[in-house]
Amino acid sequence: MPIRFLRFAVLWVLLLATIWVMEPYLAGLWLSASKPRTVTPRGDLAASEKTAIDLFKNVSPSVVHVFARGTPTASLFSDEQESVVQSGSGIIWDSAGHVITNNHVINGTAQIGIRLTSGEFVNARIVGTAPNYDLAVLQLERPTSPLHPIAIGRSADLQVGQSTFAIGNPYGLDQTLTNGIISALGRRLPTNMAHEIKGMIQTDAPINPGNSGGPLLDSAGRLIGVNSAIVSGSGASAGIGFAIPVDIVNRVATELIRNGHVPLPGIGIVAANQAQTTSLGIDGVVIVRTVPGSPAAASGIEGVDADGTIRDVITKVDGKPVHSMSDLASTLDDAGIGNDVDLTVERDGQSRNVKVRISDISQLRQG
Repeated sequence: MPIRFLRFAVLWVLLLATIWVMEPYLAGLWLSASKPRTVTPRGDLAASEKTAIDLFKNVSPSVVHVFARGTPTASLFSDEQESVVQSGSGIIWDSAGHVITNNHVINGTAQIGIRLTSGEFVNARIVGTAPNYDLAVLQLERPTSPLHPIAIGRSADLQVGQSTFAIGNPYGLDQTLTNGIISALGRRLPTNMAHEIKGMIQTDAPINPGNSGGPLLDSAGRLIGVNSAIVSGSGASAGIGFAIPVDIVNRVATELIRNGHVPLPGIGIVAANQAQTTSLGIDGVVIVRTVPGSPAAASGIEGVDADGTIRDVITKVDGKPVHSMSDLASTLDDAGIGNDVDLTVERDGQSRNVKVRISDISQLRQG
C-alpha cells in the first residue's frame, strides 16, 4: 500500500511539474491575440476634457512661434560671422497683424520672423518695446494667411483656484497646451532698471523656456495674462510660473501701437545696485547720477562725486520710507506722471525735503 501511494504521488508531482513547465507555452498558444483586438467603447469625454479640446481648437490659431536672430558676431574659431537664434511665443493681437510677445524674447536681436499656425513664415518688425513691463509689439509684414486675434479677458477679477491654460512653444515644440490653476495673485516681479511689475499672476500650469510671450487663458479661452517667467533652479518648470496681467498688457500694447513707447513715471536718476547699497549699510536709494534735463537734476539732487563720495540718498517719499529703487519706482508709478512728490534726501548726515515733479522719463537720454 505505501509503495502504491508513493508511486501515485510521484506521478502527480511529475504531472504538476510538466504543467508548470508547459504553462507559458500553452498560454502563448491558446491565449495570444492573433487577430486585432476588439475596441472597447469609450463613452463620452469628461466635461473638463471637452473644455480643453474646444479651447485649444479655438485659441491655438492666435498663438505664433517667434524667432529672433541676434546681431552677427565673429567666431573665435573661424572667419565666418555667427549669430544666435532665440525663440519664444507670441499672440496675434489684432487683424492689422500686431503681435504681442515678451521683450526678452526679441531684445538685442536684428531680425525677427514669425511662423503662423498655417505654417506660413512671415518677417516682422518691432513696433515698440516696454522693457519695464517685459512686453513688445511686433508687426507682421504682409501675411497671406487669415489672422485670428485672441479674445481678451480681464485680470482684475481673477480668483485663486481658477483653471488656467497655457499655449506656447516650449523648447521649440509648436502648439503645446498645458493647464493648471491660478496659484496666487498680486505677485511682484522685477524687470530691468529696478522696475517691478505689480499684480503678476502665479500659476502652476507648466511653463518652460519657449512659452515666454504666449497666452495664459481662463477656461473660456480668453487671454488673462502673457507668460513671462518661471522660478526654477534647473530652468525647467517647477510649478511656479508668472504671467503679466492682461489689464496691463491691454494698456501697454495700446500705447506701443499708438506711440511706439510707454510713458514711464520717474524723476530721472540712476541708482546704485541694491546689493552694493546694502553692503554699505545704507537704507535708502543711493543716487549714482542724475539724467541731464530731468526733474531730479533740476531740483538739485546730486550723484556720486568723481572720487566716489556718496552725496544724496533718498530715504522717504511723501513721508513713507523707501528701502530700494524698486520701492521708489513703485511709489512714483502709483503717484502718476505730472504729480509732485516730497522726497526726503540725506546728504552728509543731514536730511532735507525736496519737491520733485514726476515726468515721463522714457524719452530722456540716459547717457
